[in-house]
Amino acid sequence: MSNVALEAEGLHTFYGKSHILHGVGLEVREGEIVALLGRNGAGKSTTLRSIMGLTHAREGAVRIFGHATTDWPPYRIAALGVGFVPEGRRIFPNLTVEENLKVPIERPGPWTIARIYELFPRLAQRKANKGRQLSGGEQEMLAIARALLLNPKLILLDEPSQGLAPLIVQEVFRTVVSARQQGISVLLVEQNVRAAVEIADRAYVLDDGKVVYSGSAAEFAKDEERVRALAGASAEVWEPEGSHA
Repeated sequence: MSNVALEAEGLHTFYGKSHILHGVGLEVREGEIVALLGRNGAGKSTTLRSIMGLTHAREGAVRIFGHATTDWPPYRIAALGVGFVPEGRRIFPNLTVEENLKVPIERPGPWTIARIYELFPRLAQRKANKGRQLSGGEQEMLAIARALLLNPKLILLDEPSQGLAPLIVQEVFRTVVSARQQGISVLLVEQNVRAAVEIADRAYVLDDGKVVYSGSAAEFAKDEERVRALAGASAEVWEPEGSHA
């Protein structure tokens, strides 16, 4: 069995007095794409923030590449080879594409700026353009490119397809698959359920801060009722079989 890149167990995370995560656990093996799905407010982004050390979990444990990172600050977690592409892209609007790509501290590995331009020809065409002049899709490509330049072993992606046209979504997801082919493990938070389960090996579904499904992404994709329910029906649909004691 492949080694585990990321393991989270029993995460309880709060914002002030609001209890957001209720015992969330998940695992990402090396060279695997894992989708973390759920409706708005289910706790997906909070899970990523808890793993990255941006929002401290009050209970539970996180292990990344065998290191207990639960209480580590984000920069130490990143130094293990973890790239994080947050929701909203967070590129530098007043820097050019090329300048944005020079911001990350280069780590040795296959990903270079030249290689990024091969992967994203559109960024090469716009390398002199400021970040604010790019379309949403180009900004997402730039955000992913910056994470790849760290030559990470694990990437956490938060809603990469948000607000993008379907053709651009396909391009972004092709990039995610390309990263996996290079041996990078991926934890993907995504609202676009159908696109996510198409490329993911396994899936977890969160509902109200709890994991209500964990298993094969392909098996999940076959359950049309569940896939549709994730787009906005009642939470009862998500009670896994055997959960009624």
